[in-house]
Amino acid sequence: MAIIQIKNLSFTYEGGISPVFSNLDFHMDSSWRLGLVGRNGRGKTTLLRLMAGELKGEGQIISALPFDLFPYQADMDRPALEVLIDTLHPYTVWEKQMESALLEGTADSVTRYGELEHEYALKDGYVIRDQFVKEAALLGFSEDLLKRPLSSFSPGEQTRLKLAALFLRKGRFLLIDEPTNHLDEAGRELVANYLLTKSGFLTVSHDRDFLDAVCDHILALEKQGARVVSGNYSTYRENKKRQDEYECELRGRILADVARLSVSAREKANWSDQIESTKIGMGPTDRGYIGAKSAKMMKRAKVIEKRINKQLEEKEKLLKNLEYTSPLKITPMKSPHSTLVRFEEVTFSYDGSPLINKLGFTLNQGQRLALTGGNGAGKTTLMKLILGELMPQSGRVFTPRGLVISMLRQTSKGVLGTPRQLALYRGLDLTLFFTLMRKFDLPQESFDREFEGFSLGQKKKTMLALSLAQSAQLYLWDEPLNDIDPESRDQLEDLLLETGASMIFIEHERAFINKAATDELRLTGGQDEAAPG
Repeated sequence: MAIIQIKNLSFTYEGGISPVFSNLDFHMDSSWRLGLVGRNGRGKTTLLRLMAGELKGEGQIISALPFDLFPYQADMDRPALEVLIDTLHPYTVWEKQMESALLEGTADSVTRYGELEHEYALKDGYVIRDQFVKEAALLGFSEDLLKRPLSSFSPGEQTRLKLAALFLRKGRFLLIDEPTNHLDEAGRELVANYLLTKSGFLTVSHDRDFLDAVCDHILALEKQGARVVSGNYSTYRENKKRQDEYECELRGRILADVARLSVSAREKANWSDQIESTKIGMGPTDRGYIGAKSAKMMKRAKVIEKRINKQLEEKEKLLKNLEYTSPLKITPMKSPHSTLVRFEEVTFSYDGSPLINKLGFTLNQGQRLALTGGNGAGKTTLMKLILGELMPQSGRVFTPRGLVISMLRQTSKGVLGTPRQLALYRGLDLTLFFTLMRKFDLPQESFDREFEGFSLGQKKKTMLALSLAQSAQLYLWDEPLNDIDPESRDQLEDLLLETGASMIFIEHERAFINKAATDELRLTGGQDEAAPG
């Protein structure tokens, strides 16, 4: 157990207009399971890279333990077991060198063998494979599977395998960036249960259920700096909500008090002027008495002004960390047809193996259908069948003629240009599009920045704004929550609950599905599909 300290840490990217953060200051215990949260662009990944030494900022990072960053690169073409133990130490290289030294049989080679064998044993070379097999089993992999090349596993499976290797690194504090990316619901549950058995890591995630399940502390990057709190994400959000509500109430009381005091100060200043004016033109008077009375009134007015200024200073300290989220609004197009999508005994196969098997369902206007199921179950394929990008091997996909669809792709691969150019190319209303971007907490200066330079969360928010700005009869969204912060997830939930938009979406966060969907269709990858319900 050790204390990790961050002192006055500041960082600005080369060519950046403003710093990512300034004078960041906090400390944490190396035994904690921390969740790192904050709005997109607040610097979460940047902080991890600074701690890992990939970036250099100003200030101090003090830790007795070295840091390891996830995700990391690994050789994709070799067997998973071999390549992943080599990310810890060059075990397979040492084994080949020891074998070569024994075959050589000279005095020098025997000495070299002894030195290599000592290092190999010291680094647990004789037991490392067994250790990795046990870790991988906790994440759903049998020993036989580990003989396959790493490239043969899905992105979600690769994530789980790399995590297994990461936690075999001894005496390190682990920095884990978005471990839930590419994971389906079952994968997220496996990883959450796995991380509950571990300690000593800081993880970035936007999945609210995941953070609640895994974390015992939250590190929040807020507008005014960092806040470390004990508990999970729901605890943090509840405490922050109470703090914001208290500050809003206190601010209201201060403003009411300032208004009352301002009236009193003006009255006393006016009375002072009126009393002073009686010195002149009123016949014989006690000018000294009148002057003293006037000065007394003016002094009271000055005292009240000081009190007002003090109150205003207190007001300025409030609501510095309040995250403003404006409600999103769209106006979906009405279709003259009540049924927008109908699948009739649809089958689609890849390489002769059915991915979608005799699927039938209907989407009516106003429904929001969540497509769920494991990775590779056919969810994105189903959307491509609706778009006409793929054709079924059997059965029929019906959509009414002229159906206007707004499609949000899972990734923004290949998207180039500035947000302004992207919107103009699509013929969108710029005022509406830019309003949506601002409501997603994207700064005005980002409107004409190159899309390539955005963070992953900023890219996804821009693509969401492009989709929402398009008036459509049907919205198809493939994993809309990837990389976006919880506040924006709340905005999307509220939007979908208040709009009559028709939608089919793919998502793995159960909290979002439960709140936003009117129906759910679980795909099972070629087996009998579960009917919507």
